[in-house]
Amino acid sequence: MSASTNVAPVIIKRKKVIVAGGHHGGAWKVAYADFVTAMMAFFMLMWLLNATTEKQRKGLADYFAPSVPISRVSGGGEGAFGGTNMFSEDELLEDGTGASQKFPEATFKSPGATIGNSVDKPKFDEIEEMLTALGGESMVTTEALKHIVTRVTDEGLIIEMFALDGAPLFEEGTSDPTPLFRDMVGMISRVGGLVENAIAVEGHIRAHPVVLVRNPVWELSAARADRTRQLLEAAGTKPARIHRVTGHADRKPAVRNTMSNRNNRIEVILLRSDKQ
Repeated sequence: MSASTNVAPVIIKRKKVIVAGGHHGGAWKVAYADFVTAMMAFFMLMWLLNATTEKQRKGLADYFAPSVPISRVSGGGEGAFGGTNMFSEDELLEDGTGASQKFPEATFKSPGATIGNSVDKPKFDEIEEMLTALGGESMVTTEALKHIVTRVTDEGLIIEMFALDGAPLFEEGTSDPTPLFRDMVGMISRVGGLVENAIAVEGHIRAHPVVLVRNPVWELSAARADRTRQLLEAAGTKPARIHRVTGHADRKPAVRNTMSNRNNRIEVILLRSDKQ
């Protein structure tokens, strides 16, 4: 006969504990989605930088640039201009219009703001009309007119003379001017006599093959700019009006193809009075 016992049987109960947000939680999915979105935006940015031109990128930047006035000093008013107006020297419009300080830093320059009110503008307009036949008459021959463009900038009136295929301004590889260029410089000297503004002359050259042992672009652009100065003075321009003669080599191409003949050009700049 077996012995009896009062010990109750031991029952082991195993409870399954489920931690909230474990394998099926959603927090990691949000973080991963943010990461994928950021990477997609990054690769789109890289593609845009590679697939667009400098002009297109500038257009994109201008699209997203703020166009509201930014006041560096508040005048205490409740309006958007802080108690001043958009033509105050303490206002800046990011889109390049509006006023700026008399001698602003390059970052705060407001292109076109001062040239519209410049005392030089009426004369500049007259010279442009004489050069480009905007007024119905022109001092430039039909052939020379193909080689000249003008534009007004913060610096002054830029008269650009450029070469075309089969119609150079200088003999190849030299600073010897062609008869066409001599005629253009003489005409510009006569038109430039309408004002007393200082003059800057800048030379630009097309890019040369990198296989050249000695790249002549710096010396040649400077020599052509100086030769233009000599031609201007020989045509009657006062030497004292020439304030600057510069060679830019091939660093500022006018067209995307840096080896194009269009980049062989001379710029004669009638400087604004406040830039002299």
